[in-house]
Amino acid sequence: MARHEADREDLFAELAALCPRIEVRVDDGEQTVCAGRRESTGGWSLYLTPDRVYHFDAEGRLRRAYVEGFLYRSEGETLSRLRRERSAAETSLLRADLEPEELTAFLAVMRAQIEAFVTAIDGNRVQTLRASSGAESVLVQLKVALELALRSRSPLAPALRG
Repeated sequence: MARHEADREDLFAELAALCPRIEVRVDDGEQTVCAGRRESTGGWSLYLTPDRVYHFDAEGRLRRAYVEGFLYRSEGETLSRLRRERSAAETSLLRADLEPEELTAFLAVMRAQIEAFVTAIDGNRVQTLRASSGAESVLVQLKVALELALRSRSPLAPALRG
């Protein structure tokens, strides 16, 4: 894990390991959204903003997230919130599992954001800026993956190790 984070200049280029991948702009907004599928697992990653990133498994269950400076990791029944604590010598991750109310609120915000993005796709309000292959095909694949995440009866992936 990097000791220092920095704003990414070209997130689409950094996501080269994801295939297919896409960068879009919703409406006339300044912020772009990037997404891509990890070939090894079939799971999709959605980068709504630099501070709002969701990683799903192939079944549409949340594996990890990065939201407002915190890392989140699935524990199967809840999410662990991980906070970096730095000293001159090392970086540690401090873990706290979300309480049921916190988990419900977290998932509600995530779903609302994904629903808004899918609605933008359906309303033809998304402009493709770059895609690793056929842009329309990637956007359709992404929409299907996000709809799967919205319909998933079990919103969290099995616990991640490590």
